[in-house]
Amino acid sequence: MPLRVTFTLSDKDIRHFRRHMKQARSTAAEMGEESIIRAAEGLLEEVTGVDLPDFISERLSRLQVLIDIARDERWDLPAADRGRVLSGLAYFTDPNDMIPDSIPGIGYLDDAIMVELIVRELRHDIEGYEDFCEAEGPLAKAKVGTADDQKRLQVRRQRLQRRIRRRNRSSRSRSSSRGTRISLW
Repeated sequence: MPLRVTFTLSDKDIRHFRRHMKQARSTAAEMGEESIIRAAEGLLEEVTGVDLPDFISERLSRLQVLIDIARDERWDLPAADRGRVLSGLAYFTDPNDMIPDSIPGIGYLDDAIMVELIVRELRHDIEGYEDFCEAEGPLAKAKVGTADDQKRLQVRRQRLQRRIRRRNRSSRSRSSSRGTRISLW
């Protein structure tokens, strides 16, 4: 029988996570993009086969889409958007995170919470990328294609990236007027 446990992160809690994110970004600034991405991939590899609570494993699995966004050359992220994704992944470069991963059952809880916060922060980016992959199917991941395919892909990507920026601006203005925005950076 499933048991539902709910908790609310207060403003103080969010500030706590924000401080850890800022510290991780500062540490990761000395690393190259590839090292940041590899660290996130390393976490996913580390938890493969580990018996984790569903809450944690479901959230950690969402890291893969962020890694894909950063790695997919066809998506061709503008620098500012790429920086936001890498900032999100930066938390996973620090082996000494808030809760040591070696603690059975809860060691990855802080990672899962951080993934949840990052995914919420980057939801428009993730939706746009997933729409890009879905609409283009195999072409979105392919390295080759006709000139028409390449042009169609470029137009689709540009349109989706404009949509992402528009939605991000709209979310910022709506949430700032209500005072409910959770921002990690």
